[in-house]
Amino acid sequence: MEAQSIILLVINVVGGIAVIGSYIHGFITQPDKRGALWGGIPQSICTVYGVSIILAALGYFASIYYILFRIIPGDVHITGGFGYSIFYIIFLGMLLPSSLWMPLTYSVVNKPNISKWIVVRIVLVIVGFLSCALVWALLNIQPNGNGLVYWFAIAGSAYFAFHTVVLDMIIWSALFKKVTAGYRYYLSVI
Repeated sequence: MEAQSIILLVINVVGGIAVIGSYIHGFITQPDKRGALWGGIPQSICTVYGVSIILAALGYFASIYYILFRIIPGDVHITGGFGYSIFYIIFLGMLLPSSLWMPLTYSVVNKPNISKWIVVRIVLVIVGFLSCALVWALLNIQPNGNGLVYWFAIAGSAYFAFHTVVLDMIIWSALFKKVTAGYRYYLSVI
């Protein structure tokens, strides 16, 4: 494995630990508020979200597998003059905000205010935008990818982008209006 791939692997391992750690910390320290994270999402949709989260994670892993083990960093060119290092920006930009989502959302649940809610939405926009950037980068990689692993990476990254943009950034944000801290608040952001 080349040095550039090792850097990307470290970004994903450390970033993944930060994301999962933020979820574990939130669930352990605020077990009574877990349901509030769903906000106004109907119970019937929660199952769809659960399945989609698993599919999105599998798509993420298919993408990172391809990037780490199927391409040679020094040979990669992406339309627009980008090289392999664009993946550092994409993955850091997805993982760092993702590690902040849970604590920020609990903060909104515990003490609602519009500024916090805007920050949560900005986090979701950043992750959604960069998940789309991952799809774009994989579609525009030179030399052209081919083979089943490449197409799994494309399909996986596309599903991950669908989940982060449609389900998280758009639907969850639109439905997350109910915030509990002993009272019921409704936030509206134009």
